[in-house]
Amino acid sequence: MDQNVTCDTWLGVEAVLEKYFLPVLYSVEFVIGILANTAVVLGYLFCLKNWKSSNIYLFNLSLSDFAFLCTLPVLVRQYANENWRYGSFLCVSNRYLLHANLYTSILFLTFISIDRYLLMKYPFREHFLQKKEVSILISVGIWIWVTLELLPILLFIDPNTTNNNGNSCNDYASSGHPKHNFIYSLCLTVLGFLIPLFVMCFFYLKIALFLKERSRQLTTSLPLEKPLNLIIMAVVIFLVLFTPYHIMRNVRLASRLWKPSTCTEEIIKSLYILTRPLAFLNSVINPLFYFLMGDHFRDMMINQVRIIFKAIRR
Repeated sequence: MDQNVTCDTWLGVEAVLEKYFLPVLYSVEFVIGILANTAVVLGYLFCLKNWKSSNIYLFNLSLSDFAFLCTLPVLVRQYANENWRYGSFLCVSNRYLLHANLYTSILFLTFISIDRYLLMKYPFREHFLQKKEVSILISVGIWIWVTLELLPILLFIDPNTTNNNGNSCNDYASSGHPKHNFIYSLCLTVLGFLIPLFVMCFFYLKIALFLKERSRQLTTSLPLEKPLNLIIMAVVIFLVLFTPYHIMRNVRLASRLWKPSTCTEEIIKSLYILTRPLAFLNSVINPLFYFLMGDHFRDMMINQVRIIFKAIRR
């Protein structure tokens, strides 16, 4: 009896999370994220004159976030109404854009960490990887790589799912053939998440060792704490936001293969639901990088806001 009550409770939790938790969280992420990223995109396009490699990576990161945020309203409506009304094509493209944002964000954050290390290592001369032309090529390469990396999703997502209320556009881990999706998800976790995480941690250690060596000197040529803080922030975003999602996505797919008890399956579904808006919270947090990065962007934006407010008062 107690076990049945517990399972019924988890079944109710899953329904509440999908109907209320996801729409509320996605709505908050959309409102805050769209305002922040719109301000950043406009700031870069109309205010920033001297573009550096870090600006190019951050601008592409903001474009990726902006594209993803535009997909949230349809998701909010789907979960709130428990019904998908936009057809198979929009279902697949929505899930594709969602994952594209996730993995382009990871790669752009990784190259930002590399850029910060090079800034510390070569403060008075421009490294090859810090040239604007190279940064543009790397950014284009990231978009192409992620596009190719995610092409199998177009085959693995099954948009023709129905529920009691009509059509349903399931998330990737709950759709398609579980065996094929699980194998692909593991490959995507390694290539899209673990390898970039290793690269970022590698440069974090190099920056830490570099700081330890420079701390023995009386003077320094640049504020070394800023690059270190940026790398720490990026690593924290990786670990806190992205790790739970990748773990639970693979656990969810594995559970569809081993077919556990109903209670265990409902617990896994609920935990997986909790990690999804957490992972995509990066689109709201990423704009902090534009202000912490420096390169006069923060001062430029503050000055523009002051000018706008003065114009309004007049």
